[in-house]
Amino acid sequence: MDFSASTIWGFISFYGLKVIGSLLIFYIGKKVAIFLTKIVKTSMEKSKIDETIVKFIGNVVYSGLLLFIILAALSNLGVNTTSFIAVLGAAGLAVGLAFQGTLSNIGAGVLLIFFRPFKIGDLITAAGETGVVEEINLFSVLLKTLDNKQIIIPNSSVIGGNIVNFSAKETRRVDLTFGIGYDDDLKLAKATLEEIVNSDEKVLKDPAPFVAVSELADSSVNFTVRVWVKTADYWDVYFGTIEKVKLVFDEKGISIPYPQLDVHQDK
Repeated sequence: MDFSASTIWGFISFYGLKVIGSLLIFYIGKKVAIFLTKIVKTSMEKSKIDETIVKFIGNVVYSGLLLFIILAALSNLGVNTTSFIAVLGAAGLAVGLAFQGTLSNIGAGVLLIFFRPFKIGDLITAAGETGVVEEINLFSVLLKTLDNKQIIIPNSSVIGGNIVNFSAKETRRVDLTFGIGYDDDLKLAKATLEEIVNSDEKVLKDPAPFVAVSELADSSVNFTVRVWVKTADYWDVYFGTIEKVKLVFDEKGISIPYPQLDVHQDK
């Protein structure tokens, strides 16, 4: 082989220029990718698209542009990018098979981000767990329970079952049942319940509160009470009504009977 100075210099000149050119392609391309990604994210933010979607789309756009730039830089060096893409595809398939569970969580995360069955701050039940949504990412949903515990649920578990969103609607119905004794004044009890719910400022007038006898049970006559409230007032009305009914029933001498069982023995 000819290792003369002119040959070495020619080799360095030829490939050195290619290396410099590839580095410039990568450097300038990366700057362009960042600039274009910023434009895409800014446009989506101006359209008031959810922040989670903006971040996700921004990452996808940037990753796609960066991959294209890397392939262009390698092509400038004389690397056969067709073979490289084939190898990359085979490696991607192998990785995909090895991380099926992770990829299913990512796929489910994409569905959650785009279809938005709930958002951060909503109270939901998902995968058998109830809590306030703190974070939605590509792998999991983070819930804060009502007693301040954190639960991390894989996205595939969330999307694979029923989702109950308690915060989706502006109003909710509070359903309560109260029992009185058979010897108590039925009309007085009904009028008292109506007075209690109608006097509560947090109870909505439309739809109107509903109070009716719903069951002649073994040891009590049961009333069903249904009222509509703003979602944020649900628990205040729920617990407040139960307490107030007990106090007012005591004042008016209306009994709330204990469950009882009569046992008869033959002599």
